[in-house]
Amino acid sequence: MAKVLVVTSGKGGVGKTTSTAALGAALAQMGQSVVVIDFDVGLRNLDLVMGAERRVVFDLINVVQGVAKLPQALIRDKRLENLWLLPASQTRDKDALTEEGVERVIADLKTKFDWILCDSPAGIERGATLAMRYADEAIIVTNPEVSSVRDSDRIIGMLDSKTVRAERGERVEKHLLVTRYDAGRAARGEMLSIDDILEILATPLLGIVPESQDVLRASNVGCPVTLNAASSAPARAYADAVRRLMGEQIEMTVPVERKRLMDRLLRRRAA
Repeated sequence: MAKVLVVTSGKGGVGKTTSTAALGAALAQMGQSVVVIDFDVGLRNLDLVMGAERRVVFDLINVVQGVAKLPQALIRDKRLENLWLLPASQTRDKDALTEEGVERVIADLKTKFDWILCDSPAGIERGATLAMRYADEAIIVTNPEVSSVRDSDRIIGMLDSKTVRAERGERVEKHLLVTRYDAGRAARGEMLSIDDILEILATPLLGIVPESQDVLRASNVGCPVTLNAASSAPARAYADAVRRLMGEQIEMTVPVERKRLMDRLLRRRAA
C-alpha cells in the first residue's frame, strides 16, 4: 500500500529539500517505486537538487488546474528508473494550489508508487499545510539550534491538528531527522545535543545527519548525496534512516568529533 510522507520543518534552510532527494533516492535504491513532489510553489528547488531543472515542462500547478495530465508533468530520474519527480511552479503563487486538486493528485499517485514524498516549504502557510494535509507519516527536519527546534514543535502541533488523519481521529506517524549535526560544537555547548532535542520535541529519532561538505557538493552538481557520495557519512545516515523507516532495527549512531577520533587513532599507532 502506498505511503504519503511529508518532509517538513518550521524553519527554512534546515535541509528539507536535500533530505527529500536523499531519502527518495535511498528508497529507490532499495527497490521501492518513489515520487518526490515539490510543494514550494514560487521557489522550486527540488528539481535543481535532483538535476532535472532543464527537463521541467509541466508542474504540480498545471496538473492541479487541469492544464496538464499527471504523466506529462512527472520526470523520471536518469540514474534510478523507479525514482520520479513532480516539480513545483516557479512562476505561480501558492494560492494556485487547491485542497481538492492536491487530493486528486495524491490519490492518482497512490495508484502508481510505493512512496510519495512531499517536500514542504518552510513555515505554516498554505503550501506547508497542503503538503502535510494527506500525509500518513511525517519527517520533521531540524537543526540542533533553539530556533529550529522551537519551530519544529509548532509543526508537530499542526500535524496533530491540520491533517486529514488528525481530523479522523487517527495519528500521523512522526519521525525526527536532525541535520547539520556537529559533535564538536555540541560538546562545547555551541549547539543543542541530541538528548536536548529529543527532550524538547519528544518525537522518535529517525536519523542524525552530520555537517558535511558532501551534502553541499551533491546539491551543487544536481545529485542526491546518497548517489553522489554513497560512502560519505551523510549518505550512510540517510540510508540508515530509510531502513528504519521501512521497519528495520538499525542502531542509532551519534556522529563523533572527527578531530578527537583522529587523535585517538594516532595515539594508538604511536603506542
